[in-house]
Amino acid sequence: MFSAEGSNADGSAKDQMKEEYRKYTFRKVLFMVGCATILIILFGYALTLGSHKIDFFTVFTTIGNHIMGATYQIGTPEWTNDYLVWEDRLPREAIAIVAGVGLAIGGAAMQSVVKNPLADPYTTGISSGAVLGVTVALALGITAGSIAGNYGLVANAFLFGMIPTAVTIIVSRISKTSPATIILAGVAMSYLFNAMSTLILISSEAGKIQEAFLWQIGTLQWTTWDDFPLMFIIVAAGSIVLAFTSKQLNILTLGDESAKSLGLNADNYRLLVLVVLSLMTSAVVSFIGIIGFLGLVSPHIVRTIIGSDNKYVIPAAAIFGAMFLLAADLIARMVINPGELPVGVIMSFIGGPMFLILILKSKKGVW
Repeated sequence: MFSAEGSNADGSAKDQMKEEYRKYTFRKVLFMVGCATILIILFGYALTLGSHKIDFFTVFTTIGNHIMGATYQIGTPEWTNDYLVWEDRLPREAIAIVAGVGLAIGGAAMQSVVKNPLADPYTTGISSGAVLGVTVALALGITAGSIAGNYGLVANAFLFGMIPTAVTIIVSRISKTSPATIILAGVAMSYLFNAMSTLILISSEAGKIQEAFLWQIGTLQWTTWDDFPLMFIIVAAGSIVLAFTSKQLNILTLGDESAKSLGLNADNYRLLVLVVLSLMTSAVVSFIGIIGFLGLVSPHIVRTIIGSDNKYVIPAAAIFGAMFLLAADLIARMVINPGELPVGVIMSFIGGPMFLILILKSKKGVW
């Protein structure tokens, strides 16, 4: 009699735990589905904007027909829609999605690596390095491999953006690979590279200073399909690596000693994550400039809503980051007509107050 009652109690407890876990998982999946739905709506609406209006549903029909290989006679309404959507508007929105994914995942990974909600993809000094690379290209005309034009600018931003990360990794390896070391080394690199950029710009022409300043703000205005492949490949590869090692990221947040007791080499894995997210961030920054707050706020919001399990945080942050950047870009395009504000300005206006609210309402248990 006693054993039967005991087994029934155990069964009820297990059923209750299973039900709670289903609710726990359902909430996370529901959040991601909701963000993905909003992302699709924003994506479609963004493609309707322009001097030539295109219906919301026509946008998706046009994209589908183009993928299926449909061709149209030049000058017809269908040809015009296809050209405007595919060649003029879609590159910008596709790059916005990739950039949002890359920066949000980079922020989520960096926050887990250093166990600090104030960390973002630029913590290792990538943004300062990229600014120096662009400054050198614009003011001094020196580009990597003597590449001319916009590609020289991109190459400089990418390569110079990786230098602070390399120095941070070397310093942390020589001393001790710890969250504090990474943050402090990144701060030191940021100050050093900012000082070098300022020194070069002081003696530069006003036009060059303005170009460098506008690049630092971050914009999607001049993006083309040529910018998409490299950014997409690096961000996709990095995202896959971080998503498939989310379990190790969770273990790393427990502390180095706990990680080692669970069989994870914390030092080596932390360095791997730093290299991966640095490549992702540099790939984004080198093409569209510095977008502030996205990599800081997006994962923070996601953790506040669905918890700190990186198995869900990484994909949720990717979707939310893409949605966030698309929304900011839409606002940037509609605030001033016929011109537009750089999306980095809008992101700062939205991200700053939002982050202050998150700080005031943050749950200590999340971290």
